[in-house]
Amino acid sequence: MIIPKLNHFCDLEVTLGEILEMGPGRAGQRRIIPITGGKVSGRVSGSILNLGADWQTIFGDGSADIDTRYAFRTDDGALIEIVNKGIRHGPPEVLAALARGEDVDPTSYYFRTTAWLETGDQRYDWVNRMLFVGTGQRLASAVKVSLFAVE
Repeated sequence: MIIPKLNHFCDLEVTLGEILEMGPGRAGQRRIIPITGGKVSGRVSGSILNLGADWQTIFGDGSADIDTRYAFRTDDGALIEIVNKGIRHGPPEVLAALARGEDVDPTSYYFRTTAWLETGDQRYDWVNRMLFVGTGQRLASAVKVSLFAVE
């Protein structure tokens, strides 16, 4: 049996635009949250570009299906796409506080993701062959995600 190891790859601080409420969909309340920028630090560093969005479904129990696509440019000029999918859930009172934009201890709710990165830059082509998992924290107008390479 091979037990995978997790190695910290980077931290993302993703700034968000105004939530666009789409209304009820087939599976729950649909919303789009524009990604407007941010920063990347860790094994790579750079700036998150002002493009992309989080296409969320909020289920009846308040849990959120996270489905994001965005990109960042490294400090040395590489362009890297991120597709990050996951789930956020917790006690109703904690989810309500998050919805109001309050600061909430990230250990009081579950926010986990899986991420795929892709680039055409040969200096970083190894990210094309890695799987990443993340832990997240929702802030009033941003999301913090720590990504770990699964090795």
